[in-house]
Amino acid sequence: MVIININIEMHCHSTASDGILSPQNIVLEAKNKNLELLCLTDHDTTDGIEEACKAAKEINLKFIPGIELSCNYKGSSIHILGYFKDESYKNLDFQNFLKNLKEHRIQRAEQIIFNLEKYFNISIDYNKILSSNKGIIARPHIAKAIIDSGYNYTIDEIFKKFLSDSSPAYIPNKLISLSFGIEFFKKHNALVFLAHPKLIKQNLINDVLKFPFDGIEAIYSQNFKYETDKFISYARYNNLLISCGSDFHSFNDKKHGILGSMTLEYDDFQKFLSSYNSI
Repeated sequence: MVIININIEMHCHSTASDGILSPQNIVLEAKNKNLELLCLTDHDTTDGIEEACKAAKEINLKFIPGIELSCNYKGSSIHILGYFKDESYKNLDFQNFLKNLKEHRIQRAEQIIFNLEKYFNISIDYNKILSSNKGIIARPHIAKAIIDSGYNYTIDEIFKKFLSDSSPAYIPNKLISLSFGIEFFKKHNALVFLAHPKLIKQNLINDVLKFPFDGIEAIYSQNFKYETDKFISYARYNNLLISCGSDFHSFNDKKHGILGSMTLEYDDFQKFLSSYNSI
């Protein structure tokens, strides 16, 4: 039996959150890679979708609007991906929810920057970061600002030493329960997938997989082969959809993959499209 793989990207980030490429350039990069489908899934925002959608239409690239949301379950961070079947993400209720998240993220960043100086004597300019990133501040922006300010650390060192959840400088995201996140996405007509299950602590993964996901990101840039095989088998046995994602942020990012580097089997791709296109 011949297995046909389709080049698609279902998990990537633009400058609308913490990526290096603009939404338009994400689309152009996807076209250069000859991808069949692109889903933009910025963290906690849909601000890049309109720009990406317009660019995709101009070059006839199939585009699906998406988002990645950070949720909490038993004290652990669980990320979910939403793929919107229509323009329900424009709903005022949904956008107000995202606005509150953005405001909290800005307050969180300010506190982290304060803590960096308090605990590690690292001084960076909060207002400069805020203005240069158009009002968006996430940990990658803070890490870059540390390097730009002349501190001799790599991105990986900064995350491990200063920005990890074990650091005294760390401030958690606003806590959103996993059950609420899934329900809220489905309320706004999105397919809901569990993102990068390999990153979930082993003692939690079986509990998390009991939640009513439409699918799981079984094929992920950081997976070992045995993990991909395990998650694909789980999805098929439990009649869940399968997605693939690089989690692209930038070209020199060791923590994430390169845009378009993942493939999905043709049959799994068709099952996703069939579910996505259903009313």
